[in-house]
Amino acid sequence: MECGGDAAVSESDEVFRVFVLNESPALLRTAWMLTGDRSLAEDLLQTALARTWPHWARISRDGTPGAYVRTVMVRTYSSWSGRRWCGELPSEELPERAAEERAFGAADERDRLTRALAELPRRQRAIVVLRYYLDLSEQQAADALGCSVGTVKTQASRGLARLRTLSPDLYARESEPQ
Repeated sequence: MECGGDAAVSESDEVFRVFVLNESPALLRTAWMLTGDRSLAEDLLQTALARTWPHWARISRDGTPGAYVRTVMVRTYSSWSGRRWCGELPSEELPERAAEERAFGAADERDRLTRALAELPRRQRAIVVLRYYLDLSEQQAADALGCSVGTVKTQASRGLARLRTLSPDLYARESEPQ
């Protein structure tokens, strides 16, 4: 006697597999923006996917599985206090200089932004990533973090102000006339 549950499970597994294949690159970029580290980003994404998989049939029926996984990812990241491993120590002096100073301009800019983001407290960093990298509304960011819209506004404002003080060169072009 067949139960019929096997077909539902395998169909749900296939939907999850396709979701992971299609959405992992974007979710990994979000995780990297949150953590600032490729390995931690991979761990964060894997943890979020592992937490959502047992509930996938319900999540995929709701119509916004990507938003659900991002919410799990942001909340997981917020709960990882003190988890950051610092096996490598940054140095103020580079061992060698590139021949052309601006040869790696875009990469340098991303690096400065990543380092500045790493200086923000976890909640501010999560809000800045949700609002300005993922372009979520204040309400969507508040829902993802489980806080009020006012908290999102305050923390976003403080986070942006802190980023401007940490990397003023990234924001100088905004105020220059075109």
